[in-house]
Amino acid sequence: METPPTQTWSQRFETALHPAIALFNASIGFDIQLIEYDLTGSEAHAKMLVKTGIISPEEGEQIVTGLETIRQDFRRGDFNPGVEAEDVHFAVERRLTELIGDVGKKLHTARSRNDQVGTDLRLYLRAQIEALQGQLRQYQQTLLGLAEAHVETLIPGYTHLQRAQPLSLAHHLLAYFDMAQRDWDRLHDLQKRVNISPLGCGALAGTTFPIDRQYAAELLGFEQVYGNSLDGVSDRDFAIEFACAASLIMVHLSRLSEEMILWASEEFSFVTLNDSCSTGSSIMPQKKNPDVPELVRGKTGRVFGHLQGLLVMMKGLPLAYNKDLQEDKEALFDTVNTVRGCVEAMTILLAEGVNFQVPRLGQAVNEDYSNATDVADYLAAKGVPFREAYNLVGKVVKTSLAANKLLRQLTLDEWQAIHPAFEDDIYAAIAPQQVVSARNSYGGTGFEQVRLAIARAHQALGEG
Repeated sequence: METPPTQTWSQRFETALHPAIALFNASIGFDIQLIEYDLTGSEAHAKMLVKTGIISPEEGEQIVTGLETIRQDFRRGDFNPGVEAEDVHFAVERRLTELIGDVGKKLHTARSRNDQVGTDLRLYLRAQIEALQGQLRQYQQTLLGLAEAHVETLIPGYTHLQRAQPLSLAHHLLAYFDMAQRDWDRLHDLQKRVNISPLGCGALAGTTFPIDRQYAAELLGFEQVYGNSLDGVSDRDFAIEFACAASLIMVHLSRLSEEMILWASEEFSFVTLNDSCSTGSSIMPQKKNPDVPELVRGKTGRVFGHLQGLLVMMKGLPLAYNKDLQEDKEALFDTVNTVRGCVEAMTILLAEGVNFQVPRLGQAVNEDYSNATDVADYLAAKGVPFREAYNLVGKVVKTSLAANKLLRQLTLDEWQAIHPAFEDDIYAAIAPQQVVSARNSYGGTGFEQVRLAIARAHQALGEG
């Protein structure tokens, strides 16, 4: 790694930082990701300084033009500050001074790196949340498209990973749609707390200059400004909240991943994997591995770790700014990159990488006792108390298992030997298609309810 030149921090210091400490102290290696937001925030600050008469219009124009030059240089790859710059803020200010002379040194008037970095982080996260919300919408649209194609496709439903009751596959997929909707809503709500400007809070106590914080906030699209300068420079609740929201997104993706991994196994064979979203084994040529859901499942712990790290970092910090807060960036950047990458990967997997094996799913719902509850419901509808019916059906299942028979294979005589209320219509009542269709309570898996849920999903996406 590059060793920074020896130089004193300011005239307050007599000796330079030890080279290893300079490297340890520097954040330019990762906070360069904030450069576009730093430039945008600096331009707004310069315009505010002009508006309040702190600098002249000519000086403001020079500063903004210089900042835009740096922006273009960076985008072309012509501006690559090294460790000697320490952080992105100093790198920009130093380059600005090189471009326009001493006028560049006026940019930092009435501003501290403490409120500057807080502003940059909020601008960055606001943009990333908007992008992530867009990705969640694409993920939801993919789930919704699959649901529409599989309203009457049946799949075994499980509790405790034991066969429970058959479901509409669309109903199963729409459960993940609703989880993603809560994720989208959480991010939307979080924006209110991200979109507060700390610019003008200074190092911790505000400034003696006659600044206009509201004007600078308006230029940057912030809806509010912090009312307490100490809180403004030291608040990282918004970063922790994002890490929490991101962790919940990863929980939901990981749960779907786990199901995809199970479903793709030979034991289930509910889905097959396409070549575009799977890999093979280095020594077992027959294998096709579910890499995408496995990676999503694995990366979930990484995001959880960043949430825990942010919480622990903040829990003991006295007001106001402390160098510990430099640790927020790598955690936040990696959380953003990880969750966005996982949402994209899962969307591609669902859209292009898996095929539901409808015949196998149909076979699966016909080879178990998941219609037992419907036998109890059948008796209850005929006037038999449900608990009595429940106990009767429990005995039937036990007897059928011993005889290696499914419920649909029992004769009418065998049914009536259990209880005289059974009639010929029992066979239709326990057929999987009817079992699913009959669950027509609001939010249930009945086909009518699933179609209503699909309509609600379109409305949630602004398509209804």
